[in-house]
Amino acid sequence: MKLPYSFFIALRYLKSRKKHKAISFTTLISMVGVMVGVMALIIVLSVMSGFHEDLQKKILGVSTHVLVFSYEGKMKSYMDTAKTIKNIDGIKATSPFILGQVMISNNKNAQGAFLRGIIPENEAATTDLSRFIKSGSFKILSESSNGIVIGKELANNMGLRTGDEINIISPIGEIGPLGLIPKAKKFQIVAIFEIGMYEYDTSLVITSLKGAQDFFGVGDVATGIEVKLDDIYKAPQLRDEIAKTLGGVYYARDWMQMNKNLFAALNLEKLTMFIILTLIVIVASFNIISTLTMNVMEKEREIAILRTMGANSTGILTVFMFQGLLIGLIGTTVGATIGVVISYVIDNYQIIKLPGDVYYLTYLPAKVKLNDFALVCISAVAISFLSTIYPSYRATKINPVEPLRFE
Repeated sequence: MKLPYSFFIALRYLKSRKKHKAISFTTLISMVGVMVGVMALIIVLSVMSGFHEDLQKKILGVSTHVLVFSYEGKMKSYMDTAKTIKNIDGIKATSPFILGQVMISNNKNAQGAFLRGIIPENEAATTDLSRFIKSGSFKILSESSNGIVIGKELANNMGLRTGDEINIISPIGEIGPLGLIPKAKKFQIVAIFEIGMYEYDTSLVITSLKGAQDFFGVGDVATGIEVKLDDIYKAPQLRDEIAKTLGGVYYARDWMQMNKNLFAALNLEKLTMFIILTLIVIVASFNIISTLTMNVMEKEREIAILRTMGANSTGILTVFMFQGLLIGLIGTTVGATIGVVISYVIDNYQIIKLPGDVYYLTYLPAKVKLNDFALVCISAVAISFLSTIYPSYRATKINPVEPLRFE
């Protein structure tokens, strides 16, 4: 492919020594400005994308894609209901569960938590909590009615480890002579999990469905049914289809609906950061305008010679447009490369730790997405190109007679 002469002249102007050193310095500043802007944009957007993705993964690691409940409160024929849901197209797995608030005590320590009763054999097909186990064995839950799995932060706060016994107390008990008597039972810790979200690691304890039914004294019922989908982004459609199939007694809530405010806030923050940091590139574009304007003033004689050799206004225009575009391309390429490398280091080496009791995560994740990368690069190059229009147009208006009058 044969490139136009204006490209080679623009490249020569960019590399040549300038009579005025200030022009070379402003050219360098323009490149650095674009580079810093692109680098900052990629790092910030990758951190926001990583935070969104990691948060979504961890939320779905505990709470499945769709939860089905009954308006009557407890589900009696939960196994039949689970089978009916499983027959709907797009449903991958179902599993009933029980959920209730309890108090955990050990010696003089006590803390509130949510006790979830599950069928351990089905859990691998729905939320697969077993992949978060740090010590002990998740399988023991199916062998023992008093086995329990707790979070790492909860274990650390209460000085517990695998094999220890803890007291689980339910505020809903039996009525005795002196009033309501809380129900208490000893459970043995069979495993400790770490999801990486402080909220879950400190307030969620898991036992078998049968163990939870016996503890709460509710009989053979379930609180709801967990539903795993083939495609998590079809949750709203399948949620409505499940409710329609089961009838008016049941209702369903999907993961997007339950975490709508959180993910909406993250998307808004990502957009805001993109707009704010794009200003860095816009500021750098003003440097490109000043650099090209000074360059046009310095190259008046060369422009006049090109015009006398037959170069038309379009040729002169493209010379300086190419020069500004090259400044933008070099700055964008270097900035994008540095941004991707820094994002990779942040994510893989987990160099930035976060307090788990303040944030949902224990470290700062960073995921470079192709659409974010392309958006940043295209925006930076487009802004750089637009900044070349005025000085390039000014170059076409130079009268070749004036610079050559005294030659």
